[in-house]
Amino acid sequence: MTVSVIRFGGSNCDRDAVAALEHLDIDAEIVWHEDGLPEGTTGIVLPGGFSYGDYLRAGAIAAHSPILEEVREAAKNGVPVLGVCNGAQVGCESGLTDGVFTTNESARFQCEHVYLRVERDDTPWTAGYETGDVIEIPIAHGEGRYEIDDDRLTQLETDGRVLFRYCDADGTLSAEANPNGSKHNVAGVLGDHETVAVMMPHPERATLPDVGGTDGQAILRGFERVDRQ
Repeated sequence: MTVSVIRFGGSNCDRDAVAALEHLDIDAEIVWHEDGLPEGTTGIVLPGGFSYGDYLRAGAIAAHSPILEEVREAAKNGVPVLGVCNGAQVGCESGLTDGVFTTNESARFQCEHVYLRVERDDTPWTAGYETGDVIEIPIAHGEGRYEIDDDRLTQLETDGRVLFRYCDADGTLSAEANPNGSKHNVAGVLGDHETVAVMMPHPERATLPDVGGTDGQAILRGFERVDRQ
């Protein structure tokens, strides 16, 4: 299997994603967005960074790159797609998932470790955890606040499409644990299919044992789980 990590102008976490995946013995390569998806792509990462300088809205311009049509088609065909930070913004802007990520409630860029509560353990991205587990993953964003209208959020939650929520160390949901003001503490969600997910925290920065812990490894192993199905 080969995971394509899509690079846009302004991406800066693409190499981190490749390093993390290769540490887990998952083949990965950086793909320039204008070149299209390589034949044989078995997974896709939309990485973090500042695509197109976050002009208009974070992820809004990258979402109109022709490669996103290929990504949407691949997703429909069961290819796993993971959007992280700016990639999560691109994922929402391109319609891969519901909602939008917008300016932090603090109006400041925030870079810190946060706790996430795993909301379900029966998806490729969360099968390495148990529901209710608390993991520690870094964030680094200025537009990470997840917003969605109340009716759509209710449907999202009814459908079990919330993957992670910001929480305290003991798993309690609180305003203090929510670093950006995301609605209902949402940190990561699924698309229409369980093989598509976006999240604001950076699992690739919590994968290498010497850099940021290893709580994010199980998320990236989702690419293996989908490949085995």
